[in-house]
Amino acid sequence: MSETRTSNCVVSRTACNSKGSMIVVSNRLPFVLKRNEKTGELERKASAGGLVTAVAPVVIRGKGIWVGWPGIHLDDPNEKIPESDPNDKTPTAGLLSSKIVAIHAEPKLFDSYYNGCCNGTFWPLFHSMPDRTTFIADHWRAYIKINEEFAEKTVYALKLLKQSEEKNCTSPPIVWVHDYHLMLAANWIRQRAEEDELKCKLAFFLHIPFPPWDIFRLLPWSDEVLQGILGCDMVGFHITDYCLNFIDCCQRNLGCRVDRKNLLVELGGRTICVRPLPIGVPFDRFVQLAHNAKTVLSTSQKVILGVDRLDYTKGLVHRLKAFERLLEKHPEHIEKVVLLQIAVPSRTDVKEYQDLKEEMDQLVGRINGRFTTPNWSPIRYIYGCVGQEELAAFYRDAAVALVTPLRDGMNLVAKEFVACQINNPPGVLILSPFAGAGEMMHEALICNPYELDDAAEVMHRALIMPEDERTVRMNHLRRREQVNDVDNWMKNFLKAMDSLEEEADDIGATSMQPVTIDDFDEYLSQYIGYTQKLALLLDYDGTLAPIAPHPDLATLPLETKHTLQRLSNMSDVYIAIISGRNVNNVKEMVGIEGITYAGNHGLEILHPDGSKFVHPMPMELQDKVVELLKALQEQVCKDGAWVENKGALLTFHFRETPLGKRAALAEQARRLITAAGFTPAPAHCAIEARPPVQWNKGRASIYILRTAFGLDWSERIRIIYAGDDVTDEDAMLALKGMAATFRIASSHITKTSAERRLSSPDSVLAMLKWVERHFSRRKPRANSLTYKSARKARDTLQMQMSYQPPAKTSPKPSPPRSPNKLSSGSESS
Repeated sequence: MSETRTSNCVVSRTACNSKGSMIVVSNRLPFVLKRNEKTGELERKASAGGLVTAVAPVVIRGKGIWVGWPGIHLDDPNEKIPESDPNDKTPTAGLLSSKIVAIHAEPKLFDSYYNGCCNGTFWPLFHSMPDRTTFIADHWRAYIKINEEFAEKTVYALKLLKQSEEKNCTSPPIVWVHDYHLMLAANWIRQRAEEDELKCKLAFFLHIPFPPWDIFRLLPWSDEVLQGILGCDMVGFHITDYCLNFIDCCQRNLGCRVDRKNLLVELGGRTICVRPLPIGVPFDRFVQLAHNAKTVLSTSQKVILGVDRLDYTKGLVHRLKAFERLLEKHPEHIEKVVLLQIAVPSRTDVKEYQDLKEEMDQLVGRINGRFTTPNWSPIRYIYGCVGQEELAAFYRDAAVALVTPLRDGMNLVAKEFVACQINNPPGVLILSPFAGAGEMMHEALICNPYELDDAAEVMHRALIMPEDERTVRMNHLRRREQVNDVDNWMKNFLKAMDSLEEEADDIGATSMQPVTIDDFDEYLSQYIGYTQKLALLLDYDGTLAPIAPHPDLATLPLETKHTLQRLSNMSDVYIAIISGRNVNNVKEMVGIEGITYAGNHGLEILHPDGSKFVHPMPMELQDKVVELLKALQEQVCKDGAWVENKGALLTFHFRETPLGKRAALAEQARRLITAAGFTPAPAHCAIEARPPVQWNKGRASIYILRTAFGLDWSERIRIIYAGDDVTDEDAMLALKGMAATFRIASSHITKTSAERRLSSPDSVLAMLKWVERHFSRRKPRANSLTYKSARKARDTLQMQMSYQPPAKTSPKPSPPRSPNKLSSGSESS
C-alpha cells in the first residue's frame, strides 16, 4: 500500500485484484505490432491509454488473457506475437504472448467493419449526429462477421483458461467486452460458452455515449444491438444518463421488463445489471509527469489550451469561432491571451475528416489574419501528435483549459488537465455539459459550445477569475479526481461484478423480482379499459406450456388450466388457442370446452360449437406428404431425431440430437423438404415442412376474429396475442397496432414485432391472472357477447371461403380500419 499527498488530501492506494481470472475483449490489443524495417521482425509498441493502465495489471496478476486485433494485418496469421522488450516499463510489459489471443480478418472485411459500420454508423449515431450517419447493409454484415470472430476467439480463450486454471480457484473468470466495436459479441460468447459448459461472468462497457431512444431507434438493427449487449450479466456506462437511455431503449424497443430505480433489465428470464462506472485517469502518473516536465510555453501571455482528436464531435470549429467572438467583445485580451489548439490527426483517409481539417486551417488563417499584430498571433495551431511529457507541461502551464465537445462519452482531457494543475495559483477548467465529465466536475465553468456569445463570456470570466476562486475550484476538482482515478474505476467494476478480493460492499439490487400481476397494470389497463370485450389469442408450446423434449410431455400446468377455465366462463372474454399442433391434439392437451382451437398454424380451426374450418389444400400435396414423411424417416431420423406427422404438416425434431450433429442433420432435412415442394420453417430445435399455401397464424387470427365478432371486429374488441416462436410473428405483424402483443423469448438475439417480451410461461400465467382480476371487477352487462350472436357472420364467411376452387387459396381478408395505437405500448423497429 502507498500514500499520495496532493492538495492537502491523503488517498490510500491498494492494488485491486479479481477473484477469478479476467479475459479482456477489445477491438485493439493493449499494444500495437510494428514490423522492424531492418530485421523484418515483429515488435511491440506500447499503448498509453487509461484503460490499459488500469486493466492490464489486473489481467497480468490474475493470469488472464487479452483478445483483440494487433493493429496490423499479418500475411501469416500463425506468426508468433513477440514478448515485450526487456526494458519495457509500461503496464503491458508483463503480458506474455501466450496470454494474447489475436484476431485476424481479411483486410477488406475488417475495413468495412471498422471504418464502415463502427465509425460510419455507430460513432456519429451514438454521438447524436444522425445527419452524419450512414446505414449500409454490407457494413452491418461485416460487423456481424467480425463480432462472431471475436466471440469464437473469446471462447477459445475461455478453454485455455480452463486448461490452466488452478484447482483452488472457485470463482469463474470474467469476460469483459469493451466498446461499440463489439456490441454483438457477448450474446454469442454466452451461447457458445453454455454449449461447451464453460463457466464465466460476462460484462460490457461502452466508452462513448449511449443515445436517447428517439436517436437510437433510427438504427435499422437496433434490436440486435440491444440483445447483443444484454447477453452480459452487467453493462457499464460512464454516467447515469447513459444507463437510463439504455434502459429506456430496452423497454421501448424490445418490450423488456425494467427497473429504473435499481437500474435492472430482464430478458429471457435473466436479470442484467446496468451500472454507471465513470472512468478516471491515472492521476498520480500525471502529477509525476507535471512535476518532471520541462517548460515548453515561454510566453508572458495567458494560454487557453485545447487538446482534441480532430473529429467533428469535438466542436473545434465552434471553439475557434467562440474565441474570435471573445476578441471582438473583449479587445482588452488582444496581445495578452493566446489560444493553443492541439489537434491530433484522425482518420486522415476519410473525406469528411479531410474537409474538417481544411475548414480548421482556413478558420485559423482567417482569425490570425484578422487579429495578428507585429508581436502577437492569437492562435497557435499544432496539427500532430504530442508526447505525454510535453502534454503534461502544456496542461500545467495553461491558464485555461477549453474542453467543449458537442458530445463526448466522458472526455479524459479535462481530468488530465486537473491532475497536472500543480502550480499556485492554478488554472481554470471550462467544460461542455455535453461531455460525460460535465455531470460530475461541478466546479468547472460550464459552457454550451453551440452558444458562441455565451462561450466567449465564459472564457472572459475564466481569464479574469480571482486567484482565490481559482484555487477553491481547482482544489475541489483535484480531490475528487484523485479519489475517482482509473484504479478506482477498475475497483468499482470488480465490485459491480462481485469479483473484488477485498470485503464486498453493498452493490445494490442485482436481480429483478419475478413477474407479478401488477406488472401488467401500466401496459394493459388503459388499452383494455372497462367497457371493451377482450379476445385472448394464445400459442400453446412455450407460451401456455413449457417446452418439453417430446410434444406429448408438454402438459398444461394445472394453475394455468384453471385460470383459462375461469376466463372462458366470463362473457366478455373470448379465447382462441392457435398452435402448430394438430387441432385435435391441441384441444386434447388444453382440455377446455367452449373456446376456439386452431391447429397446424391455423390451417384447421375448431369453433366452440363444434363446427370446423379446414383450409383448402391442393390434392397433389396429400401424396407428397406421405413421400416426404418416408424420405425424412429413412434419411435423417437418427441420433435422436424424429418426424412428427400432423396431417397437413410434418415436423422434423432434433432436440435430442447431440449438438455437434444437429447442423448437418438439419441442413439435410431442409434440402429434402424443399425438394418435395414444401417450405422449411425453423421452430424450437425443429424444422417444419409447411405446404405452399398463403395461410399462417396471422391470416388465421384475422379469420377467427372476423368469424367471432363480425367484419367490424377491430372497432368492437381489444386483443391480446402471446406466442413464443417465428410462426407467431406472422400474427404479431398482422395485428400490429391493433393488439397488445407478447413474445415469450430467451436471451438469444431475437427480432420480434411484439410490443413486449415475457420470459416464460410463468409470466404468461401472471398476465392471464391480471386479465381475470381486471374482468372480475366489471359489472355484468345485458348486451355481453355470446358466441351465438356472431354465428351468422361466421356462417357467411365460411360459405364464402368454401366456394373457393380447391387448388387456390382463399382471398386475403380486407384489412380492417386500425384504431388508435396502444397508448402505453411501444413500437418495435
